[in-house]
Amino acid sequence: MKMGCSKLQIFFYFALIHLVIPTAAQSICYDAGNYTSNSTYKANLDGLLASMINNTKIDYGFYNFSAGESPDEVYAIALCAGDASPSECRSCINESRYDLLQACPNQKKAIHWAWDKKCLIRYSYKPMYRKLEIDPKNTSYRLLNDTNVEGFYRALTPLLDSLRNRAARGNSTHKFAMQSGTATEFQTIYSLLQCTPDLSERDCNTCLLSVQAYASECCGGKQGGIFLAPSCVIRYEAYPFYDPSAESPQSPPPPPPLTAASPPPELPTSTPGKERKKTRTAIVIVVPSVIAVMLIISICLFLRMRKSKDNFETVEGIQSVESLQYDFSTIRAATNNFSDANKLGKGGFGIVYKGNLLDGQEIAVKRLSRNSQQGDFEFKNEVLLVAKLQHRNLVRLLGFCLEGNERLLIYEFVPNRSLDYYIFDPMKRAHINWERRYKIIKGIARGLLYLHEDSRLRIIHRDLKASNILLDAEMNSKISDFGMARMFVLDQTEGSTNRIVGTYGYMAPEYAMLGQFSIKSDVFSYGVLILEVLSGQKITHFHDGENSEYLLSYAWKNWREETTSNLIDPTLRGGPITEMLRCIKIGLLCVQENVSDRPSMTSVVLMLNGNLDPIPTPTQPASFMQSNIVSSTLVQNDKSSSITNNEASITELCPR
Repeated sequence: MKMGCSKLQIFFYFALIHLVIPTAAQSICYDAGNYTSNSTYKANLDGLLASMINNTKIDYGFYNFSAGESPDEVYAIALCAGDASPSECRSCINESRYDLLQACPNQKKAIHWAWDKKCLIRYSYKPMYRKLEIDPKNTSYRLLNDTNVEGFYRALTPLLDSLRNRAARGNSTHKFAMQSGTATEFQTIYSLLQCTPDLSERDCNTCLLSVQAYASECCGGKQGGIFLAPSCVIRYEAYPFYDPSAESPQSPPPPPPLTAASPPPELPTSTPGKERKKTRTAIVIVVPSVIAVMLIISICLFLRMRKSKDNFETVEGIQSVESLQYDFSTIRAATNNFSDANKLGKGGFGIVYKGNLLDGQEIAVKRLSRNSQQGDFEFKNEVLLVAKLQHRNLVRLLGFCLEGNERLLIYEFVPNRSLDYYIFDPMKRAHINWERRYKIIKGIARGLLYLHEDSRLRIIHRDLKASNILLDAEMNSKISDFGMARMFVLDQTEGSTNRIVGTYGYMAPEYAMLGQFSIKSDVFSYGVLILEVLSGQKITHFHDGENSEYLLSYAWKNWREETTSNLIDPTLRGGPITEMLRCIKIGLLCVQENVSDRPSMTSVVLMLNGNLDPIPTPTQPASFMQSNIVSSTLVQNDKSSSITNNEASITELCPR
């Protein structure tokens, strides 16, 4: 009887798993023009889609075909799951082409995801081969919430990171990886990541990172799901949705040591005198030779390590992105010879100009001043870091220029300036409603999560503040200014420095006083930003009527007295108070004095999306600067360490 109940429970468990997964089949019809039913474009499209399923020579699950001539040329791509058999693949494509044509009967561009049946198919009137497309996205997730969110995501994130890199390093026929990992004693995560194999390693990584961030944003806390973009897919579940035996084999064990050869036959023994003479001769010859060889090896290793250390930033860095280098004359022409009319802002590192390239692209150019505190190291650091980072909530580096004494960084132009331009102006912040502010708060969190957990590198920004948050045309937030950022290896969690750089009020106490920084230092700065966005007041210049007070102490006092709504900007009154109070609570969690008490950005994103409940209760914020006047000098290791405006990287935006 017990056995019967057990089997019945297992049956219902797996039945429930599949019942709660919405279908991943969905079509998107782009607004990119239409064709008529009797047109040449229609005939080319039908013939192209039919040719895919009739092509039996392709057995690796990726189809890239075109048909016709301009203006009626059609391009199509189909991708099947890496574990799908050729027959499964063709069957899915055949069924999907009918679903796609039915859903989008006359659109010139469309996509159909049927990843529950292991394929996707898309077509367009423009070439798509080797073109990265990360939008639009589609998702199908399990309706069941995970009971151990922290444990699940602690295991999931490194698993996805590992698979993402493996998939991206694939070849021209497969960019695919799947593997399982242990989340808890009773739970295993099964994951599959895949890109269309026409993408470069970098584009595949970018696509998967974007989908991974989207999965965390939309469906954090769920037990699994399918997350799709036109160029890539991620799927993870708490049950085996593929044959585990098909997983990539682990690295083979090292070969066993070779069996010792039989000893040679003993030679006739020599007389003692001759033996001693031979021994002395051997010592005279062998010892100096061994010493010479060891010395040569040591010198070679030393020179190699020194060369590697000295040239890491230049050889491995600048040369690796030399394709991004611009001529100085090109940028000078784009900025009208760096005219005042093109000036966007000025900071401790130099002036930022707006420019227009010959192809019409708008750019922002940071021209480092010759007496800037940001030297060659910081310049190369920003180039190396930002060139490798691709996320919608990070400002995008387009290129750089190194010519003579000129050092320029060329970024995408972000038209709506920086967050401080709006949020601290009594008139302008009245036009930034709660919906926009909440969007900005969540965008910064996603960008930080990418830097800390989801990028190929682990980045500590170290200068997160309102003036370093840029806003695009749709008021999406973009983290900028990576001159002070530090790169960690993936398993490194903290570091220290004798050169403290940053901005007062935003710096975590352990960093400002002891030079110790970690991802939790950025979390502290993020908490300050949340409270500034909600209150519309600066961290060190908060005004409560006629009184001036430190924002963190004011927020904590009102939290304890259960009058937290006093912190909310009056222009937001009447908005969703529950959402605002939740953000204040998250902000207070981020600025707690104890570093280990501050949440990770994974937890912050989950809390902002309502996927982590209940939210922990915050403890007292850091109090080392809770006074009306902040000292300009901090004591560090019995030495005075001053923080200057140049090192603070303060941005002052000029009106246009």
